[in-house]
Amino acid sequence: MNVRRSAAAIAAAVTVIGFAAPAAVADPSPAPSASPSLPAGLYGTGDPQYDGVWRQSLALLAQHTVGVRPAAKAVDWLAGQQCADGSFAPFRAEPVKACDAKAMVDTNGTAAAVQALAALGGHDAVTGKAVSWLKSVQNKDGGWPYTPGGPSDANSTSVVIGALAAVGEKPESVVKGGKSPYDALVGFALPCSADGGGAFAYQPDKKGGLEANPDATAAAVVAALGQGLAAEGRSGKGSGGGGCADAGKPDPAQAAANGAAYLAQAVAKDGHLTSVLPGATDQPDYGNTADTVVALAAQGGAAQAQKPLKWLEQHAEAWADQGGPAAYAQLVFAAHAAGADPRDFGGIDLVDRLNATGPAPQATPVGKAAEDAKDTKESTKNDSSSGIWWAVGVFLVAGIGIGFLLISRRNKQPGQQP
Repeated sequence: MNVRRSAAAIAAAVTVIGFAAPAAVADPSPAPSASPSLPAGLYGTGDPQYDGVWRQSLALLAQHTVGVRPAAKAVDWLAGQQCADGSFAPFRAEPVKACDAKAMVDTNGTAAAVQALAALGGHDAVTGKAVSWLKSVQNKDGGWPYTPGGPSDANSTSVVIGALAAVGEKPESVVKGGKSPYDALVGFALPCSADGGGAFAYQPDKKGGLEANPDATAAAVVAALGQGLAAEGRSGKGSGGGGCADAGKPDPAQAAANGAAYLAQAVAKDGHLTSVLPGATDQPDYGNTADTVVALAAQGGAAQAQKPLKWLEQHAEAWADQGGPAAYAQLVFAAHAAGADPRDFGGIDLVDRLNATGPAPQATPVGKAAEDAKDTKESTKNDSSSGIWWAVGVFLVAGIGIGFLLISRRNKQPGQQP
């Protein structure tokens, strides 16, 4: 992620909508370490100082997206991290103690927690307080900073838009200084005539110029469409594979289409984005590629996202293993938005691996989507002998009097969202 922040804030900057971590933090979750002091309900084994709430929120939201009911203690841990004013800090080791001025609360973790808890349901008081706090720290340009008092940025504004949408708020109606979040978001969009035209910048530079940022672009495309972390893929024929189209100042829909066109071009050659960090060798950017899949599917439909999706299926396993719950969640979101099966993602079961990073879920799978995914996997495995086993099944039904419901088979799980 291309950010200009203090060292502490850079470390915490993993709390953006699924973006690759900056140089100070190599992965969505810190490297695993044995820590007996970690809370029992927390996902991941790495130090949660900078990403505890973020990775927990993504894990819970991803589980909900695929029909898994998380452990109660995992949900309770997240809700219990909230400060009295409604905000969330990345991690509070002693949540029984009130948050003080030293608590590094931020908009990104707060907005992610809102999205997760709103999806799970039953936490209206928590999400209501969190949204009220987010509104209280909105900037006069309509957007949000990472920490209150700073300048707005595309990433933070995007994840807050997702939170507003998650609780049924209309982002365009959340106005400060006469400006809505969409006004701020469109202000980060580069004109088509610029280098990187159609993309979004993270923030204007000191001279007010805008530099294309794939990280910010993936977030902003989804937010401009009024969606959040677990975005739904567009059904039917959308757009996103064409070029950038200027029409004066674009409205959110046009800005999303332009941003998706930029992303589609960025992954057209290799199927992935590249991480360009000062002093580091260029390398594939797995996190932002996953977010690009979500953005392309949300804007243009599953077909637009297939090339980066297939690349992730072939290459992202080691990254996700190291990254932990947040990384697995990003891949679940990508698979879900693009109509792929997260239980057979390049031959691995993302859902099982995500579940294994935290407390055992209350129930898994639940819901038709999970049943369909399981049925698809089983049908592929046993297709050659399906006729025989169908006959055996009929025999057993007749013999022991148990009725079976034959679930219709589908080749891939439908898009949600999540």
